[in-house]
Amino acid sequence: MSNEKAQKEDQNRRDQINESMKPPQMVQIPAGEFLMGTSSQQIAVLLETEKWAEEWVEENMFQVEQPQHKIDLPLYEIGQYPVSNIEYYSFIYNTGHRVPKNWIGFHYADGEANYPVAGVSKSDAIAYCDWISKNLKTQYRLPNEAEWEKAARGTEARIYPWGDFFDPWRCNTLESAKRATTTNGSYSPSGDSVYGIADMVGNVWEWTSSYLVPYPFQASQEKDAITNKCVVRGGAWYYSHKLARCAARENVLADYVSPALGFRLARSV
Repeated sequence: MSNEKAQKEDQNRRDQINESMKPPQMVQIPAGEFLMGTSSQQIAVLLETEKWAEEWVEENMFQVEQPQHKIDLPLYEIGQYPVSNIEYYSFIYNTGHRVPKNWIGFHYADGEANYPVAGVSKSDAIAYCDWISKNLKTQYRLPNEAEWEKAARGTEARIYPWGDFFDPWRCNTLESAKRATTTNGSYSPSGDSVYGIADMVGNVWEWTSSYLVPYPFQASQEKDAITNKCVVRGGAWYYSHKLARCAARENVLADYVSPALGFRLARSV
């Protein structure tokens, strides 16, 4: 590579870093109640429309999402998109933090600046939250799973962000056959939640601050949980859409990394 080309690429990267240091795009979620979890009526809908639901009923796999219950949340904000590669690269560039496992060397793949970052552990995600909070002088964090779920389904207890029936054209799951992540917002606005939040299901799983404990959800469980099973939400590009439901709960250990696991920011108001 010539010196001129290398300098140009370096300048482009610096420009991208400066651009990514702007405040992230956040969406305000109104205070109030919503229904969290999956109801028996919703399971009946899934049994009528989804072939996999019968096995889940037989194996009692919906139990972790039950009972459906009301949660009253205060006003908060959540990222309109998952944290992107270029946003995360700014963090690495300025701190020397370890790079995501799926990156090539010290950089994400060419052309993937606005793809969701993946291959990060929970501690990596929290370190990013701490760094951007310090730089922008406001407190960002991971959403808890109640905040994540309300942002995804709204107050109508939707099964998917757009309604109660799956549509492969609205999100990046195994059924979409993309076989990789896609640019943040690729499925907007048709796949957005009622609040205009993109990619809440499919593309990458997202870390939450929550641990896998039985419902009903209680915010106090964030500190008092005795389990090491961390909740991730939303499904991903190489998982079936059965896990890309607003109420679906998956769990991994905090040090788990995957090319299908990223995160988005939240902030109390």
